[in-house]
Amino acid sequence: MNEIPDAACRLAGAAPAGAPLSSVAVQHWQGAQLQAPELACDVAAEVPVALVFNGISHAVMMATPQDLEDFAIGFALSEGIVEQPGDCRDLQLQAHAPGTPDASYAVHLEIAPRHFMRLKDRRRTLAGRTGCGVCGIDSLQALDLHPPPLAPAPWCAALDGATILRPFATLASRQALNAHAGSLHAAGWATPAGELTEVLEDVGRHNALDKLFGRLARSGRLGEPGFVVMTSRTSYELVRKSARLQVPVFATISAPTALALQLAREARMQLWALCRPPTALRYV
Repeated sequence: MNEIPDAACRLAGAAPAGAPLSSVAVQHWQGAQLQAPELACDVAAEVPVALVFNGISHAVMMATPQDLEDFAIGFALSEGIVEQPGDCRDLQLQAHAPGTPDASYAVHLEIAPRHFMRLKDRRRTLAGRTGCGVCGIDSLQALDLHPPPLAPAPWCAALDGATILRPFATLASRQALNAHAGSLHAAGWATPAGELTEVLEDVGRHNALDKLFGRLARSGRLGEPGFVVMTSRTSYELVRKSARLQVPVFATISAPTALALQLAREARMQLWALCRPPTALRYV
């Protein structure tokens, strides 16, 4: 896929994203024994992030305020709002009260007119919760549960369990935020040989995946051979986003839902789950 022009990646007023973690006080108990009356503990930030296309707010998602430029681009691509990274011609990040309990962010994207017209035709407003992928959809038809089959990827035939599990062996060590807070999902990108090259984190699994796709898109690597690995369960939304971006292999730590498996089969996508070294399941 086309790389995003450099001009599309500038920030308005150099508005920074907020801190993804904050420190709070906790008591440490072991059974009935109080071990420490007060300890510092990190928690993950979860803030509203508005995604605004050509001046019109399309979605407000609850997300970790990090890698928001990647998130916006990945969302636009995985939701079918644009077809190529180059269709996003400008990106501006605005912050409101960063570092406070009222923090919020808006990512403004300018997209090609033909995509904006299509977006207006099917516009919806999302109140995005981290555990929900269909908030705001106004009809069953809008669920888009029948992805077209992917083109065959010859390299997939050589994949085995050892290759699929290779990135999972190092995924946890690459989750810098989760190591502190313990509440973030990760989406990673692995080469056909199983080398883990990117890891993006967020409190929402859908957001983490969109951040990953956005990172790949902004560096011109979306469309290269490789597969997605995730720390979450395999939900249908994750499969649908991946199928839309022509990802032929999807692997997760937890099990899939029946609907996710149905979509993967329709898309002719390899689906691996319960990937916990030394075992993994491939659904056939």
